Amino acid sequence: MEKRENQPTVLKLVIITGMSGAGKTVAIQSFEDLGYFCIDNLPPSLFSKFWELLKENGKINRIALVVDLRSRSFFSELENMLISLDNSDMIDAKVLFLDCSDRELISRYKETRRTHPLAMDGLISEGIKKERAILKDIKDRAQYVVDTTDLTPRQLREKLDLMFKKDDDQTFHIEMVSFGFKYGLPLDADVIMDVRFLPNPHYVPELRALDGLDQAVYDYVMSFPETESFYTQFYGLLKSIMPGYQKEGKTSLTIGIGCTGGQHRSVALSERIGRALREEYPVNITHRDKDKRKETVNRS
Repeated sequence: MEKRENQPTVLKLVIITGMSGAGKTVAIQSFEDLGYFCIDNLPPSLFSKFWELLKENGKINRIALVVDLRSRSFFSELENMLISLDNSDMIDAKVLFLDCSDRELISRYKETRRTHPLAMDGLISEGIKKERAILKDIKDRAQYVVDTTDLTPRQLREKLDLMFKKDDDQTFHIEMVSFGFKYGLPLDADVIMDVRFLPNPHYVPELRALDGLDQAVYDYVMSFPETESFYTQFYGLLKSIMPGYQKEGKTSLTIGIGCTGGQHRSVALSERIGRALREEYPVNITHRDKDKRKETVNRS
């Protein structure tokens, strides 16, 4: 078979969208650092003209677009754009959706004294509710959903860097998240495991103020036969399902391990499982609620 010369380069396109205030500005800055050609807030109706310019240029092959959805008509335009991209063999298009809890979004708006774009004359919470309804379908079809509720700008940049590294062939990676059920589930978790059935260090006075990163707490949690049995079976399950996720084209898997407050058991087990998985995969470990109780005690 003869080798074809001058085959067209496939354009890698990341469409960044999501809740207003969830971190799209930080995201586009991260993609700039990763070497993408970035455009902030391009109306979907202009994409066809933009695509023609790109084909004429021929030198740009990595693009990140921030798309703000301010109305249902704007949303329809984006849907039409995505349908056209799905039918193109010259564009590898992915949607990155940034989400955030209502409470945190309201807090961010109050801190910056901004008005929600869909609540110019009303409550911020009502604007958020309208926006969630508008964005539901686009979130469902997004290849990447990132919850920024408990992420600092630096942590969000690190996460995006891991997800969209410069190598053409992205490496499958794992996000391990410990959390407390009393603070709610992590929104972007693919797998959730509840470890509240294990003995709780909270009821050991000398361990109560410590967390799962402290050796004494870690050793206590791991000292029970039921912990070892759980670890062996859950780790074996994770190992068995990883190839299936990779085969389906998933580039990341978020595993949430939760206990009551997210301070002791979930932290210790996330560390152990995360370290074990690092023997085969890139793993990022985040302890979402580890310091929540300490912060509450300090405030009081």
